[in-house]
Amino acid sequence: MAVWALVPVKHLQNGKSRLAGVLTVKERAALATVWLEHTLRILGQLPAVEHILVVSRDQRALRIARNLGVQTVSEGPAAELNAALERATEAARLQGAAAVLILPIDLPLLAAADLEALLADAESGPQVVAAPDRHGSGTNALLVQPPGAIKYAFGPGSLQLHAAAARAAGVPYCERNLPGLAMDVDLPEDLQVVTGLANSKLR
Repeated sequence: MAVWALVPVKHLQNGKSRLAGVLTVKERAALATVWLEHTLRILGQLPAVEHILVVSRDQRALRIARNLGVQTVSEGPAAELNAALERATEAARLQGAAAVLILPIDLPLLAAADLEALLADAESGPQVVAAPDRHGSGTNALLVQPPGAIKYAFGPGSLQLHAAAARAAGVPYCERNLPGLAMDVDLPEDLQVVTGLANSKLR
């Protein structure tokens, strides 16, 4: 089955502004670049993922993706995340995608095993599978089969919104709590938690 991974990327230079108290602009851009490359390499390890599509308005992010052999979609400066993902989903559907996986890049603990678990039931028919963040309110990964089965609702409270959208569409919905997908980084305390977890794995 053809699964397309759609990877939305904010501006590398201006993203993660809430980390400004602990990281400089240059450091935040470098961190986002590392996350982008890490995410694309993990996706590239998965036989179930036939295509990867990076969606961004940042030309540097698009260039990095293309250098790694990944397809890209350039969005305009006023593009809204959910609308951009809807357009990318339609493009994937028209090119034969049977399912789409929405995966942001700010998941520094992401491992191939997490995505393999998320995609394990991808052959079982129409469904929406969400990976919650550690607070149980955000959506850190979303598998939608078939593409376009629901409208995206990324933003505050997205987990409940995606569940409600699946119910309204009559599509089976489930959640997978996976360690590498639960820990995204938005705030300084998130960065501290990630650093602590990474260090504990090295001991």
